[in-house]
Formats: sequence, structure tokens, C-alpha cells
Amino acid sequence: MTPAIPPFPVSTKDSVEVERFTCEVFRQLFPSTPIECMHAAFREVTRLFVGENPAYLANDLRYHDFEHTLQATVCLVELLAGRHRAGVEPLVKPRQFEFAVISALLHDAGYHKLRSDPEGTGAKYTFFHVLRSCAFAASYLPTIGASAPEIEQALGAINCTGPASKIGRLTFPTPVGRVLGCALTTADYLAQFAAPGYPDKLGSLYREFHESDEFMNRAPSEQAFTSEQDLMEHTPAFWESFVRPQLENEFQGLYRYLADPYPDGPNHYILAAEHNIDVIKRRLATS
Repeated sequence: MTPAIPPFPVSTKDSVEVERFTCEVFRQLFPSTPIECMHAAFREVTRLFVGENPAYLANDLRYHDFEHTLQATVCLVELLAGRHRAGVEPLVKPRQFEFAVISALLHDAGYHKLRSDPEGTGAKYTFFHVLRSCAFAASYLPTIGASAPEIEQALGAINCTGPASKIGRLTFPTPVGRVLGCALTTADYLAQFAAPGYPDKLGSLYREFHESDEFMNRAPSEQAFTSEQDLMEHTPAFWESFVRPQLENEFQGLYRYLADPYPDGPNHYILAAEHNIDVIKRRLATS
């Protein structure tokens, strides 16, 4: 099988490189606009994940780790940049772009445990981590000068990333807010499915689900998956029957702006995701 071209144009293991890439794209799109808040957000999120925030322990997950957050951020930046260059209305203004990036950086902050809560891993918060992410963002964003509409935009986008969220049924104060919610959710899904080595990460994902189920005292019959093999067996159908239709319909088809060049160039995120699904299918066929 021909390896997929890695979709990320920068190393997503290095927050400094991701920050540099993000700022370069921002300056290309908005050359006369100063970057006011993104640098502070990158610093704060890095401190949070590595355990330098005085209130929170370091991230201790192997699936929803710092690299996933950085991958979702890069994907969001590329998606919004492609949409901006296509001149699609409603246009995303510089501060809206900036706080969309910040929402990506904060969207999984809810997995972090307080220092007074050392038991287990952050995986136990899986089923309500979005609420905890919104709470973290709501307390953090005012410290970097976010206005009430900017906080509302960021929280709205983060809230869209919940797996049970029905974006079409949610209300947004502006049309741009809906676009940014769909964009972040698109980036969140594609960052996972297109990530190099995604098939090898399913074991880590299963352990996160299992810890959460145990924390929530779910009976075995109510748990998300019975085993890593069970999760693997459900993954191709989840991609083909749920994620792809959601990307196309619920999330406004925004993934199309990741085509390079737009509109007819290859979409390396979709290609990498489908490659990973093919790898999983091949493993299932021989298991």
C-alpha cells in the first residue's frame, strides 16, 4: 500500500513550530493586522499541557494529547486560510480568525485534572470534557483581553466539538459563529483520522473510553466498546457512515477548502484519513 502524504505542513510535535506557522499564515491573510492574543494563548496552552499551570496537572493521555490539539489547530488554520482565499462570505475578520485559533488550542483543555485530583487520567472526563473546556476558556479568555462577543464565539465553537452536538440545531449570534463552529469540528475530526499512525492509536483511544465508562459506573452492556478490537471493527463504518456525511452536510462541507490548490487540487487530509481507514480494514481482514 502506498503511504499517504502526511497532511500537516509543519511538525505537530513542536508547539513553537505550530505557532510560527500559524502566525505566518495570519500575516499572509491580514498583513496590516497585529497579532494580539494568539501568542499568549500558545504560551498558556503549552504551560497547561506540560504541567506548568499552577492549578492543573500535565496532560496524561496518549490519544487526546498535546499533539492532537496542535494537529487540530494546524488543520483549522489551513481550512480557514483556504476559505479566506476563496473569498467566501461571510468573511472571517482578523480577530475572529485569531479567536478561532485560540478555540482550537483550548478545545480539549477539559481533559486536564486539577492538582487536587491525581486519581486516574484525564480520560475519565471524556463524556463531559467539552463542558470543562468551555469552563476553562471562559475563565481564561478575559485575561487576554477577549471581549464578550469573542468569548461567546470561542465557547460556541468549542461546544460544537462534542460528539453529540447537533450544529444545525444550535443558535449562533452571527453567521460567522456557525462557520467557525463547523470549521473547528471539521478540524477536530480530520486531525484525528488523518494523523500519521492513527490506526496504531486506537488502543489508546479504547483505553480512554474504557476509563471514562468505569468512572461513570456504566454497566458493561452500556459501555462504548467491549475491547480494542471492537473499537477497530466499528471505526471504518464510523468514518464512512457518520463522519463523512457530517463533514459534507452538518459541517457545511468546509473540508473542501483544504484542497490544495482550491478547488480542484488534492485534499491531503481526506486522502490521509481514507488511507488510515484502508489500513484498519486490511488489519481487520487478517485478524
